[in-house]
Amino acid sequence: MPPGPYAGPRCAGLRIGLLGGSFNPAHAGHRHVSLEALQLLGLDQVWWLVSPQNPLKPAEGMAPLDERVAAARAVADHPAIVVTDIERTLGTRYTADTLAAFRRRFPRARFVWLMGADNLGQVPRWRHWTRIFETVPVAIFDRRPYSLRALSGQAARRYARQRIGSGRARFLAEAEPPAWIYFHTRLHPASATAIRAAGREGPPERGSTHER
Repeated sequence: MPPGPYAGPRCAGLRIGLLGGSFNPAHAGHRHVSLEALQLLGLDQVWWLVSPQNPLKPAEGMAPLDERVAAARAVADHPAIVVTDIERTLGTRYTADTLAAFRRRFPRARFVWLMGADNLGQVPRWRHWTRIFETVPVAIFDRRPYSLRALSGQAARRYARQRIGSGRARFLAEAEPPAWIYFHTRLHPASATAIRAAGREGPPERGSTHER
């Protein structure tokens, strides 16, 4: 079940990865990176935060929220992956605001923000982006061909001294932010954009990388 108004006590002490995005549509890459995060970071759960409307994406062509949530649950198909539209309940549109609300609502949970290398490169475009790094630890997953540009970009440079080595990945959830890690794991190249362009319907095959 997705987290609800009384989820706080059930989240106490859990290490939870947060994967945000439009999920338009959800695809195997979201699932793949979630399973990678569960294993590499020693997480208890990964929450898919299906955004009512990503501020950086046009509303045109966006499937209704309830449809995206239902499709995401079909793709996730794993007891440790929780699909939720909690941002609709919270009334938040921006990641920084969502994370601040989570810290208030689930004070005893240990959250890690998950994202791909493409988003590390563009995260300075996000509203109050530095608050993200200073609210929760961040785990970034390689997504070629974005790696070199992302690791030489503004966010990586600003927090260069707070980057931790992959050998300490299982301690990231307990790290005091800002703290981040970059995984050079090879991920499936498919994307939601490509799926939409191809006009695919229904849950795609398992195996690609996520978009925000």
